[in-house]
Amino acid sequence: MSQHSSLRSSGSTAAKRNVLKRFERVALLKSRNQWKEGDRITGLRKTKPPE
Repeated sequence: MSQHSSLRSSGSTAAKRNVLKRFERVALLKSRNQWKEGDRITGLRKTKPPE
């Protein structure tokens, strides 16, 4: 059985994501000195992806 053409990866570069994963948000907040070791991992501040 073949795979439907809409489910295949396009092979081009991925579109810019506007949502960060938790570890990416922590790394970004660390670089901005807005998060330090021992702070809660839940309820993080809102962040925008780096340009």
